[in-house]
Amino acid sequence: MGKHSGSGSALAEWLSGLENHRLERVLAARSDAVLPPEPRSFGELADRLQRPGSVAPALAGLSRPQLQTTEALAALGPVPRAALADLLGVTGAEPNRGLDAALETLADRALVWPDGNGLLRMAAPLRQAWEQPLGLDAPLALILSDTTSEELRRMLVTLGVPSPGTSTKKQRLAALLAHHSDAERVTAVVASAPPAARKLLRQRSQHRPEQPRAVTEFVTLEGSGTDSAAGERWALERGLLVRSRYGYGPSRMPAEVALALRGPDWHASFDPAPPAVRTVSVTPMEVDREAAASATAFAAHAASVLAVCSESPPALLKSGGVGARELSRVGKAAQCEDIVVRLVLETAYAAGLLARDGDQIAATSEYDAWAEREPSEQLIVLLTAWRTLPLTPAQARDAEGKALPALAGTPPCQGCVQAREGLVTGAALLPAGQGAKNPVELGVLVGWHRPFAEELAQDTAPFATAIHEAELLGVIARGALSPIGAALRTEDTGEAVDAEALAAACARLLPTATRTARFGADLTAVVTGIPSARLAALLDTVADREAGGTASVWRFGPGTVRRALDAGRTADAIEADLAAVAVGALPQPLSYLIHDTARGHGRVRVTSAACVIHGEDPALLTELAAHRKLAVLGLRLLAPTVLVSRSPLEKTITALRAAGYAPVAEGADGTVRVDKARRRRTVAPVPNPRKTDGAPLRRRAGVPVAQPPAAVDLAALAIRLRAAPANPPEPDPGSGIPFGTDTEEIVAGHARSLSLTDVRQLAHAIDEGRALTIEYVAASGNRTVRTLSRLELDPPYLYAWCHLRDDERVFSLSRIHGVMPT
Repeated sequence: MGKHSGSGSALAEWLSGLENHRLERVLAARSDAVLPPEPRSFGELADRLQRPGSVAPALAGLSRPQLQTTEALAALGPVPRAALADLLGVTGAEPNRGLDAALETLADRALVWPDGNGLLRMAAPLRQAWEQPLGLDAPLALILSDTTSEELRRMLVTLGVPSPGTSTKKQRLAALLAHHSDAERVTAVVASAPPAARKLLRQRSQHRPEQPRAVTEFVTLEGSGTDSAAGERWALERGLLVRSRYGYGPSRMPAEVALALRGPDWHASFDPAPPAVRTVSVTPMEVDREAAASATAFAAHAASVLAVCSESPPALLKSGGVGARELSRVGKAAQCEDIVVRLVLETAYAAGLLARDGDQIAATSEYDAWAEREPSEQLIVLLTAWRTLPLTPAQARDAEGKALPALAGTPPCQGCVQAREGLVTGAALLPAGQGAKNPVELGVLVGWHRPFAEELAQDTAPFATAIHEAELLGVIARGALSPIGAALRTEDTGEAVDAEALAAACARLLPTATRTARFGADLTAVVTGIPSARLAALLDTVADREAGGTASVWRFGPGTVRRALDAGRTADAIEADLAAVAVGALPQPLSYLIHDTARGHGRVRVTSAACVIHGEDPALLTELAAHRKLAVLGLRLLAPTVLVSRSPLEKTITALRAAGYAPVAEGADGTVRVDKARRRRTVAPVPNPRKTDGAPLRRRAGVPVAQPPAAVDLAALAIRLRAAPANPPEPDPGSGIPFGTDTEEIVAGHARSLSLTDVRQLAHAIDEGRALTIEYVAASGNRTVRTLSRLELDPPYLYAWCHLRDDERVFSLSRIHGVMPT
């Protein structure tokens, strides 16, 4: 066998003594660790079974009593069955049968086995699965392994243990171990301890699995002051607590001491029987009927959802996954709920029917082959993917309640797989002819059969989402396991599913694809069952789907028939294809609809053209269409006097003139367009405002400086003002009266980008309190158009109510580039 560890040798010896059928069960349960390649000896097989990486998968498949048994063994170490039963509080026939069943299952997985001395041993890596099983530290022998012989002698002396002939470390350790293994002696020692030490030891011995022991020890030792330190020193001197020989780290309480202090009435948790579930009587026929209905509906919805994805691939979010909007669109087109769309997308993606294509999720070539199969074969593909999918497809929200996209690429969750396994196992073990009164109550069985199952935050009841998925797929029906679910159960066979049983169950429960439809005089088509891919594609082309599931309904209309005609079909071809799949003759209203729509189809044609050429001489237009030099224009004769060109108007006119013709351009209203050379002009700049502080005016290019007014005869000025009209003339920038009001002058002094007209309009709005629209350039360079009201001028700023922001804002006059009336 080679060289092996103690537990490895014991395991190899136990394996070699098994009968063939029992050995086959072990190999089947641990096939992932055994193959490949095949082990050449029991020693090599034992080594493989005890590798750390091989124990974890086997541990995940344990039920609650099996997990509780392994934890108890991890705390005690190799012990007889009686000691294990005493720790678990197993008394009576039923609990003993439960313990025996747990030990047998653990032995079938080569996790726990009896050795030749009657002790129960466990795989070495399994002990490492718990940092402190049952809240207990390591046994005394292991903790004191690096303690010196002199330290052991002092402990024995302090305890008053007689030690004749205990001169070696091994003998002293055995004597101390014998003392601490006696619960009565340990209790008596602690009873005589000082109050601080007694309190400390009682606290340390308690089992608090919800709180890490390291944190508890830190709080207890550091927060209790001098009394706690003295009590700890008292316990260390007697071996009731042990510290590293180098004095580092917290002190540790041996498992024997903790168990003694917990008392004889304390027992580890052990639940040999699953929780009770309210059940009702159901017959196999009732289960089959409901499972068939659910599976048939899901298969039909799956075909519809994937058909929609094939025609119009869902777009991916920038962060990844298919968002709520796309899920709603696909669900509306396929006539199914959001949870069904999520379930189909996830399982189809895992099965390779869908794949990522850039920023979309598109159908693959495998989908084309899948769509041509029978519904039962289609469902098998999705069920197999669902069974091992490392996530819960119907999960729509995370732990914080935020919406989750589908196909988001979440990390693998083996707990989700365990939830499905626990559900299938729990439903399978219900009494024959019984089903859960409320299927949601099966959730408590999931937690018992698979303690490592993942429960979602969105679940209103334990594992409600996983149970709903199973009901949609027909795995659970009437609260019981359906034949489909029974085929998905593994029972440690080493296979994912029983493929033959699953194929037989699906073929028996699901109908074959329907290849005919019943057409009604109300312009509808009804397909019972699941339509074949060809039938669904035909009806989707010429009608709109109104309902899906166990029966699908399509409705015809002028728009749907026109859609088929637009795709290149003819009326006769459409009628012939529909007649080929019809049960009986096509209704007369449907034939009339097809031909009436076809008669009006194409009577008006629309073509794209860059420009149109027309004239009164058909011969001239025919000549232009045949001219070789004009071939680059892409001319096509629509009518004897009309040509269309694929080239823009300017290019077409230039080419015609270059070929020796004299065309003229027309405007959109049909009038001849005359091209005139435009003279470039600019807007006159706004004059500088008058000086107000005695400073000289700054001269701008092109604007004369206003001369100071000469002395004026006031009497003559009064006569002229009375004779002047009520409305003053328009201001002239070149004259000495450039502005009509002071507001105009102030605005012009700051709004340098505005023309004189805009200045007057803005000033008038300020003076009259009227609203107006401005073109404003922000400091970032963004140009916006804003409507303002309640204007207040405070140079160089304008305070106003901005209707774009719905708030009061401050605008710089220098950044206003245009003014428009509201």
